[in-house]
Amino acid sequence: MSMNVAIYAAPASLDGLRRRSLVAGIAGLVVAGTGAFMNPGQFFHSYLLAFLFWLGAALGGLVLTMLHHTTGGKWGVVLRRIFEAAAGTIPWMALLFVPIVFGMSHLYPWIDADVMAADHLLQEKALYLNGPFFVARAALYFAIWVGLAFFLSTWSAQQDRTGDASLTKRMTGLSAAGLVLYAFTMTFAAIDWGMSLDPHWFSTMYGFLFMIGQAIMGLSIAIIVAKRLSGEAPMAAVFNDGHWHDLGKLLFAFAMVWTYLTFSQFLIIWSANLPEEIPWYMRRISHGWQYLAIGLVVFHFLVPFVVLMSRRTKRNSTVLAWMAMWMIVARLLDVFFLIGPDASAGSLTIHWIDVAALVGLGGIWLALFTSNLMGRALLPVRDPELASALKAES
Repeated sequence: MSMNVAIYAAPASLDGLRRRSLVAGIAGLVVAGTGAFMNPGQFFHSYLLAFLFWLGAALGGLVLTMLHHTTGGKWGVVLRRIFEAAAGTIPWMALLFVPIVFGMSHLYPWIDADVMAADHLLQEKALYLNGPFFVARAALYFAIWVGLAFFLSTWSAQQDRTGDASLTKRMTGLSAAGLVLYAFTMTFAAIDWGMSLDPHWFSTMYGFLFMIGQAIMGLSIAIIVAKRLSGEAPMAAVFNDGHWHDLGKLLFAFAMVWTYLTFSQFLIIWSANLPEEIPWYMRRISHGWQYLAIGLVVFHFLVPFVVLMSRRTKRNSTVLAWMAMWMIVARLLDVFFLIGPDASAGSLTIHWIDVAALVGLGGIWLALFTSNLMGRALLPVRDPELASALKAES
């Protein structure tokens, strides 16, 4: 099916969102930057929290792009440009990772030679936990993610121009391999950037928690953007109840997978009661952090379970968009739960630098995402599956 690319050009209203996001992002980073001079340790921990949260939006777009190319489905055809726009921010996220490199001594105890020398367990891990190898691994992760996003986006744009159906098979093949690469790289990235904040603790499910969280983040953002685009030309006639139903089912499934993995990790570690594992949870169920844990049960499991169980709710685009916004808040709580207690020696607190860093990185990310979205047609206009994806549900 061949269509005029201009028909599905992004609406001009997105430019206003881009400008406002950029202003908010710059202001947030300036405010957070002042905290770097006042309290460097807090700044780098706040920056890491914000970075991991917004990285989830970028990698969520990449993994959902690959998931759709591998499995198919009309839901992915109409959202592919949103996913690609999110994945297109990964090179900038690599640049935004640089402050973490400079703040390693404030973040990771294993950087300190004296700490390593006094701890036999850390000495056994020194071959892996060391500064140069940490930076080299990060460069490898980003190189793989950027490469996957680049080729998938380039081939998709080429198909828009030429209508070459063979490019679909090429994108499918790369996505199948890319999902495997993503699983490996994100597992090690989660270990490096999150788990090693407490180098004595480990969990084989930790990386999977980040992966499913990123899928939820990417899908939630896509649902919100799709809802906004569906309110005006040219996308008003594109989305139908069948699309929203598919997206609601997928969001429900991802939320339940997150619940399964989170509870499984807790159950295994709690029942084993090993001295090198249980302190990680003890910090998270005391000194105020237990309220965040309860909040996660409500926000990330109970409410999505009740709301998205209904077929009628999943087909209601307004309710689904609100649920997507709810899930983004839940994702923030989860990242804070995974990272925050290891950055704080005391009770649960929300520092003003936490807020500034989240607003700063979020504004920059949203401005980059919106620019990417405005640069392409909002639909893959020569995708062989587009015609069937646009058919109204009977």
